[in-house]
Amino acid sequence: MPVAPPIPPAPPAAPATLAAIYARVSTADKGQDPEMQLRELREYCTRRGWTIASEYVDVGISGSKESRPQLNRLMADTRAGLFGAVVVWKFDRFARSVPHLLKALEIFQQLHVDFISLTEGFDPATPMGRMIFTILGAVGELERNLLIERTRAGLRNARSKGIRLGRPPDVVDMKRVAEMKSEGLSERAIARNLGVDRSIVARAIQAGVAA
Repeated sequence: MPVAPPIPPAPPAAPATLAAIYARVSTADKGQDPEMQLRELREYCTRRGWTIASEYVDVGISGSKESRPQLNRLMADTRAGLFGAVVVWKFDRFARSVPHLLKALEIFQQLHVDFISLTEGFDPATPMGRMIFTILGAVGELERNLLIERTRAGLRNARSKGIRLGRPPDVVDMKRVAEMKSEGLSERAIARNLGVDRSIVARAIQAGVAA
C-alpha cells in the first residue's frame, strides 16, 4: 500500500505590518485629550494585526501649522523606513490643507507606506480610498489653478491702474559718482558713501563711460 507523501509544513506567517499612529489636539487646557484618538487608533491596528512601532502626538499645536514637532518626526521616520503604515484619526488632525495632505500622500506612495484616516474610512488600498485620492488630487489642482488665476487677475488690475510692478529701479546720483571716482575713490567706497550696492555704482560708472 503506497505511503502518502508527508504534509509539507505550513509557510511561516507573514510578519505583522509595523504601523505608526499620529494624533493631535489644538489645546491642552480646554478638555481636549489625545487619548480618545489614540485609543481608537490602537484598536484599529489591533484589528488589522499590525504592530504599533511608535506613537506621535502633538498637543497644543494649531492645525494651521504645517510644521509640528511630532509630525516632523513622523515624516522623518517614514523616510527612514521604520514602518509600513501611518494611521491617523481624521484628515484635519494630520494635514492643514488639501495641498499639504496631497504632498504627504505622494511621499507615502513613493515609499510604499499605507496611509489610513480612520473616521473617513480612507485607505488607498481600497477602491473607495483610490476614488477619494483622485478627488483630493482634483481639488488640489483646482486650488492651485484658482490661486494662479487670482494672481494674474491682480496683476492685470494693477497694470490697468498704472501701478508699476516689480522691483523699483535703483537710482544713483551720477554726478556724485563721477566726482568721487575722479577723487580716486574705489567702487566699494563710493557705494558705502552713497548707501547703495557696489553693483549699482559699477553700472553707473559703466553707463558714464558709455555715454
